Amino acid sequence: MSTVAGTALPVARRGSPFEVLRVFLRLGLTSFGGPVAHLGYFRAEFVERRRWLDEGAYADIVALCQFLPGPASSQTGISIGILRAGLPGALCAWLGFTAPSAVAMILFGYGVTAFGDLADSAWLHGLKIVAVAVVAQAVWGMARNLCPDRERATIAVGAAMVALAIPSASGQIGAIAVGGLIGCGLLSGGSRPQGQHSLSVHLPRAWSVIALASFFALLVGLPLLTAAVPSHALALFDSFYRSGALVFGGGHVVLPLLQASVVPPGWVTNDAFLAGYGAAQAVPGPLFTFAAYLGTVMGPTPNGWLGGLICVAAIFLPSFLLLVGALPFWDTLRRRPGVQSALRGVNAAVVGLLLAALYKPVWTSAIFGPADFAIGILAFLLLAFWAVPPWLVVIFGAVAAIVVSGIPVLNG
Repeated sequence: MSTVAGTALPVARRGSPFEVLRVFLRLGLTSFGGPVAHLGYFRAEFVERRRWLDEGAYADIVALCQFLPGPASSQTGISIGILRAGLPGALCAWLGFTAPSAVAMILFGYGVTAFGDLADSAWLHGLKIVAVAVVAQAVWGMARNLCPDRERATIAVGAAMVALAIPSASGQIGAIAVGGLIGCGLLSGGSRPQGQHSLSVHLPRAWSVIALASFFALLVGLPLLTAAVPSHALALFDSFYRSGALVFGGGHVVLPLLQASVVPPGWVTNDAFLAGYGAAQAVPGPLFTFAAYLGTVMGPTPNGWLGGLICVAAIFLPSFLLLVGALPFWDTLRRRPGVQSALRGVNAAVVGLLLAALYKPVWTSAIFGPADFAIGILAFLLLAFWAVPPWLVVIFGAVAAIVVSGIPVLNG
C-alpha cells in the first residue's frame, strides 16, 4: 500500500471484484434522480463512507469523465471499479450499477405497464425530492474541500452561471475548460486537497493503447462494415455504439440521438419511444439503459431480451474503451504541477456545474411547494447530519410524498 508522510492512502488499497459488485448493485437498486444525483450517491459512498477515494481524487475522476463522451456517472462508477479491483472491478461496477435498471426496462418492454402513468406517481415525485437533497449534500461537501478560497469560489459561481446560460454539453465543457485556464493563471503553487497521490490504476499501458485503438477502429469501421454486410444485428450495434461514442453530457442528451437512430428507420414507433422514455424516469441507475427497452420493443430481429442486451452492450462499450485507454495516462498527467494548477480550476468548475444542476433540472423538477421543500430539507438533514444510509432516505422520500399527496390541505 502506498503512503504519504506515513499515512495510508485509501485509494491505494485493492479490493475484490465481488466487493465492488455488491456495493454497486445496492447503488444500482437505490440511486434515483439522474446522473447528477448519482455523482452525489457515489461521493457519499466512496469518499465519505468507505473512503476508497479522497475528495481530490474523486473530483479528478469526475472531471475526466465530464470531458469524455458518454454517461459521466456510469463512467465515474467504472473508474472507481478499475481503481478498486482492476478490469474485473470495472466490469462488476458497471454490471451492478446497470443491471437493475436494464432488467426493469426489458421487462417494461415486454409490456409490464401495470403502474399506470408514471409521470404522475406520488412515489416518483418523492424520489425526485430526495435527489435534491443528495445533490445539495454533494455540492456542500465538495465546495468545502474544492472551493476553500475566494478565487475558486468565484470560478464555481461563474461556471454555474455559464451552465445555466448555455444549458447544453458545450456549455458544460466550455465552463470546465475556462476553469482549467483560469486555474493555470491564478491557482499555481497551491496545495492539492487532501494530498496528491497516485490513483493506482492497475492496468498495463499496452491495454490502454489497444483500448484507444479499438475505440477509434470501431467508430470508423462499424459503419463501413454495416454498409458492406446487410445485417440488422450489425446495424443495431453500430447505431448504439455511435450513440455512446459521440454524445457529450450523457443522460438526457443521448435521447435525441437515439430517437433519430431508431424512429425514422421504422425500428421503433415514436409512441413506443416516448412510452419508454417515461418509464426510464422511474427506474434507478443510468438513463443509458433506455437502450435495453429500445432493443426489446424493436420490430426487426434481434429484438426482445437479446436485442435489449445487444443495445446495452453497444452503448456502454465506448465508455469502457475510453476509460481503459485514458485512466493510466490521466494518472501520470494529473501529477504534473501545471496540470495540478489547471485541475484546481477544473474541480472548482465541476462544483459550479453541480450547483447549476441543483437548481435546474433537479430543484425545478421536484420542489413545487412548501410540502416538497419540507420533505427535501428533512432528507438533507438525514443525509448530512444524521448519516442515514441513502437507500433509507430514498424510501423515506417516496413514503413521505405518498402521505403528503393524500392530505388535500397540503396540496391546495
